[in-house]
Amino acid sequence: MAFVKENTKQLFKRILLKLQPPPDITLSQWADKYRKLSSAASAESGQWKTTEYQREIMDSITNIDVEKVVVMSCSQIGKTDAFLLNTIGYYMHYDPTSIMVLQPTLTMGEEFSKNRLSLMLMDTPVLRNKVVDGKRTGNTILQKLFPGGSVTIIGSNSPQSLASRPVRILLADEIDRYPASAGDEGDPLILAGKRQATFWNRKEICVSTPTIKNISRIATEYEHSTQGVWNVPCPECGKLQPLVWQNVIYKKDDITNIRYVCEHCGVISDEAAWKEKFKYGKYIHKYPNRKTKGFRLNALASTLPGAEWSKVVENYIIAKDEADKGNYELLKSWTNTEMGETWEMEGEALESDKLLERCEDYGCEVPKDVICLTAGVDTQDDRFEVEVVGWGVEKESYGIKYARIYGDMKSPEIWEQLDEFLKQTFIKEDGTKLKVICTCIDSGGHYTNEVYRFTKARMSKRIFAIKGRGGAGVAYISAPSRNNRYKTPLFIIGVDAGKSILYDRLKVSKKGPNYCHFPADPSAGYDERYFKGLTAEKQVMVYKKGNACYSWELKDPSFKRNEPFDIRNYATAALEIANPVLKIQEPEQQIKKNTKRRRINSHGVKI
Repeated sequence: MAFVKENTKQLFKRILLKLQPPPDITLSQWADKYRKLSSAASAESGQWKTTEYQREIMDSITNIDVEKVVVMSCSQIGKTDAFLLNTIGYYMHYDPTSIMVLQPTLTMGEEFSKNRLSLMLMDTPVLRNKVVDGKRTGNTILQKLFPGGSVTIIGSNSPQSLASRPVRILLADEIDRYPASAGDEGDPLILAGKRQATFWNRKEICVSTPTIKNISRIATEYEHSTQGVWNVPCPECGKLQPLVWQNVIYKKDDITNIRYVCEHCGVISDEAAWKEKFKYGKYIHKYPNRKTKGFRLNALASTLPGAEWSKVVENYIIAKDEADKGNYELLKSWTNTEMGETWEMEGEALESDKLLERCEDYGCEVPKDVICLTAGVDTQDDRFEVEVVGWGVEKESYGIKYARIYGDMKSPEIWEQLDEFLKQTFIKEDGTKLKVICTCIDSGGHYTNEVYRFTKARMSKRIFAIKGRGGAGVAYISAPSRNNRYKTPLFIIGVDAGKSILYDRLKVSKKGPNYCHFPADPSAGYDERYFKGLTAEKQVMVYKKGNACYSWELKDPSFKRNEPFDIRNYATAALEIANPVLKIQEPEQQIKKNTKRRRINSHGVKI
């Protein structure tokens, strides 16, 4: 009888131990005490040390009063280790429960498990024996079972996995890379959140670098949070302030001495002085009473290796130089991954006055740097609108002539006038004569057959019919089809792709590659009306079948004369169709170089 009582006593003791709340320890305290890092997992091996900008975020995750934590940041603050792996380790060790890790794809989930999670379980002694791999234990790459709980890793594009199991802790990583819908089931983040409905003590942690404004998931989540921003005190006046790119001071030709100006006292201090004050930094929340805790910081606040200010500045200089040439991808990436900000390009519109001011005196009909000419033609009910464009090295363009040819589109006379216009010779300053090497004529509208007939007779002159087709997935230039009554080549032009290319080139402000020149000579036709038409459209972000994509719309619906924008697009397509070799060097320089260089034939023999 005494034996039974003792067993019962021990049973209830074990039950009470299971029912008691977890120890009163925060996530940062747990990590600083138990988490270990190996050289294979981190640049700094040994005991984990929580940085000040990580501490409040981590402790909010284990705060019983906080249900959701959102982190919108740059890519160099240790997000994965601090907010995902530490959270998994804490709950495995101190508060066993069901955990789901939501990665953008299943492949990324497998990489996370093999390269990050497995290393933490191996390197951290208190976790080392929690998970035993093997078929008999039920543990796999994507599922780890441990006493009292589990870690399940899934891809956001897998609707079956999202709907299969209840979870208490949801760790959503890089949510801006999730698809708009998991199959036909809907938003993957919403689907995953529904798995937590039965838990009163649920936790959702969303972390990501942002992407494009108005479609960024993490930016939306942050907007509905407390909107905390990392602030640090000035080394001189001590006033707290966020670190912003506008206050960084550097010299482009010497980035070894990066400094920062205080927005309050105006004193300029070096990087070391500011980073010495990081230990006194704190988050200031715009809406502190909101339930969702939100945090935001950029690479200037990071103390991790590789996040020195000189590196941030160097990356910016490279990205800005590329943007000046019309390539905005690096600047977009820098904005997202270094500054932790959304890229604000959609809806941006060019101003006609700025381009009109760009007009310059060529001093001749065709500038000396022009290598070839192309033309674009738009067909209206009462006229043709046509532009001749000159092209230099690396797609530097020169407006040569813009004209409107009015008449009866059914009569042969107006087509003869167009033919004469396209046959004319244009003269460079040195007397060199150039003719249009390729022309694209829009076959849409009411005069399709007339366009086919006109181009059929002029195929040898590279005068081609085109048809525009919208859509983000449409190639800029498709192989021609002869599936028409005149059997003339018809090129399908991806107008959205072409407009994006032209739009980026028109924004290039530095003469050189991709820059667009315009003549000041009034007889060339580049007047105020032309530039208003050239800038009549803007690029906006829309949703089609649940996917975000760019589209084009009129800035002012009352002004629909956007022919110059379309025609420059056609002239650009004509260049791609003709595919001339626009060498990087000036023609005379290239000729001299070729006379000195030994050439190699297709068999690899020098000739």
